[in-house]
Amino acid sequence: MENFVMGNYRQSIFKSDNGYVIGLMKVKDTDIESMKDYINKTITFTGYFHEINEQENYYFFGKEVIHPKYGFQFQVESYERVKPEDKDGIVEFLCSDLFKGVGEKLALSIVNTLGESALDRILEDKNNLLLVPKMTMKKADTIYETLSKYEESHKMIVYLTELGFIMRDALLIYNTYKGNTAMILEHNIYRVTDDIEEITFPKVDSIVRRKELTVDNDLRIKACILYMMRELTYKNGDTYLNLSEIGEAVCNYLGYDVDFQLVQELLCELNGEMKIEIVGEKYYLEEIYEAEYAIVDRINRLLKRKKKVYKSFQDELSKLEEKNDIHYNDKQKEAIEKALKNNIVIITGGPGTGKTTIIQAIVELYRILNDYKPKELTEVISLLAPTGRASKRMSESTSFPASTIHRFLKWNKENNKFAVNEYNTDPSKLIIVDEVSMIDILLMDSLLKGLREDIQLVLVGDYNQLPSVGPGMLLKDLIESRRIDVVELDYLYRQKEDSYIPELAREIRENDLGDFLSTKGDYTFLPCAAGSIRDNIASICKQVLDHGYDYRKIQVMAPMYAGMNGIDNLNKVLQDVFNPPSKTKNELKVGDVIFRENDKVLQLVNMPDDNVFNGDIGIILSIRNASVTKSGKNEITIDFDGNLVTYVPKDFVNIKHGFIISIHKSQGSEFDVVVMPVTHAYQRMLYRKLIYTGVTRAKKKLILIGESEAFYYGVQNGQESFRKTDLLEKLVDSSINNPF
Repeated sequence: MENFVMGNYRQSIFKSDNGYVIGLMKVKDTDIESMKDYINKTITFTGYFHEINEQENYYFFGKEVIHPKYGFQFQVESYERVKPEDKDGIVEFLCSDLFKGVGEKLALSIVNTLGESALDRILEDKNNLLLVPKMTMKKADTIYETLSKYEESHKMIVYLTELGFIMRDALLIYNTYKGNTAMILEHNIYRVTDDIEEITFPKVDSIVRRKELTVDNDLRIKACILYMMRELTYKNGDTYLNLSEIGEAVCNYLGYDVDFQLVQELLCELNGEMKIEIVGEKYYLEEIYEAEYAIVDRINRLLKRKKKVYKSFQDELSKLEEKNDIHYNDKQKEAIEKALKNNIVIITGGPGTGKTTIIQAIVELYRILNDYKPKELTEVISLLAPTGRASKRMSESTSFPASTIHRFLKWNKENNKFAVNEYNTDPSKLIIVDEVSMIDILLMDSLLKGLREDIQLVLVGDYNQLPSVGPGMLLKDLIESRRIDVVELDYLYRQKEDSYIPELAREIRENDLGDFLSTKGDYTFLPCAAGSIRDNIASICKQVLDHGYDYRKIQVMAPMYAGMNGIDNLNKVLQDVFNPPSKTKNELKVGDVIFRENDKVLQLVNMPDDNVFNGDIGIILSIRNASVTKSGKNEITIDFDGNLVTYVPKDFVNIKHGFIISIHKSQGSEFDVVVMPVTHAYQRMLYRKLIYTGVTRAKKKLILIGESEAFYYGVQNGQESFRKTDLLEKLVDSSINNPF
């Protein structure tokens, strides 16, 4: 045995539904030299377990880790129960919580009668228990069944790990199928990819091929079809697919030609199993099909409900204008009125058109018209956005608490489910959702299900921005259906003398560029050849810093990672501009990257336990060498707007420099200064919505650098990836079939 600790499991600190345990073990033995000092001491361990029992002895196989918050832990990758062999050990085992109703007296009697091989003799023949004085058949059956199930589950977990499943997946499989695990795997091992979301087709397929397991080829192809449908749906943002693209994807993955007739037959089988839906020549994943219909149904119900009537609306609006010394234009007044009276409304518009001002007015007038006290508002109004940065910006600009949709719906990361749902709806009466263009079909479905039947819903967004990462074109389809009242704001409130950013955004949106090469007070286009972009970006960023801008509020962004002017290369250049080396700043080399104190970094994965999420931007506060840390490992502490998170080497892959980020990652954020290179080398990523999204991230200053022809090409190119969605058609059809 290698890399093990053996000891007595004392107690659990935390247990999750999926088998994850944080517990305490008293170490009795180990072959890990650095852990010899822990023998006869208690350590903290973490890992995935099935029916681990306190006061039993186990072999834990794994490694030492240092948690940035909780210190030393032993991370268990697999484990074995130490089967008790001596008299005292067997008595202790039979007295454990595993065997209900067996006390020390009975356990001792069993061992005295059956000897030190008592457990084996019970498993061989339960009638051996009847040799024990005063043993009843009912009690013997209970002991035998408990011991059999315990042995069976342990053997099955071992079998699954020997196949190649990691412990977490082995537990997921066994906890799903229990005693039927062996039968189900023998009949169709690919079934686990349907029943267990966390286990993918490639993972199971690699095990099948590596272990040369005998499986029905049609079952393999059918599982591959489902996997490829999910891949295509989320890669392309489509809500339905066609036969040819499914068939081609399956053939490419499997590495051989599959008859499309067979693919079609298997698709029909999947339809019969309610895993997909087929409508004409459209093939949907079941959950996407149901989500689209559920959204349409809920919108129809909201549209049918009686609208609110506020007789004093105009008077109160006038008072609010006077109080805040503001004058709302006709479009803004229309948006405020419809938001307060309608059950659902869409407010759309580009930057500088007053969307934030309107949200503030809606919140304040809702309080006045419904006679709520200010402290009561947070109980009846919720402001939501799809990302943490967008919700924070919403809260800062409105001076009202805002939340991410996931947090509002109380997302459980372990089972990927929402605690707020159709069976447990949120009590809020008015919901305002910003950045709706970023919301996909599935999230919108979940949000609507979590709202009360008489909700008033205000959707705010700019559908000229990039669409959601997930499937669908929600905001665009809702607007183009003409089923919901839409107020489009077009007056540019940010427009000041010598200001151009909002106007440029409008020109891009309308594909009608003006003199974009002329410098304005908030805008500059610096023409240069692709080979000069790198040096010019460095030079212009230095000038911006010299003008007193905080480097944390300056954001360079580009469409692509690779290439001479790609994000990866420019990050190295910009580090020396924004945060040059200094004797006062500690550094740490990770691969070919040098992290330095005061560096701007981008988070790449969700770390909910630390309240840090993919796309968050932070500043390296400190770098500490392993020689001075309690963990004995190098540490990087990052400040995410006041949230300090410490990273150790295993976490370093979760961050990268953020001096320049992708335009996609910037969505939902605003920066004082945006610097954006534009070159023909980005051509496959240059299209109108991408450029529009980048330009509209700038609040005070926008600097474009590069080839003017490339910029012009991108604005002209309105043919971004076309998404096949059916929400628009369903909304239109429902109005024809159910007019009101």
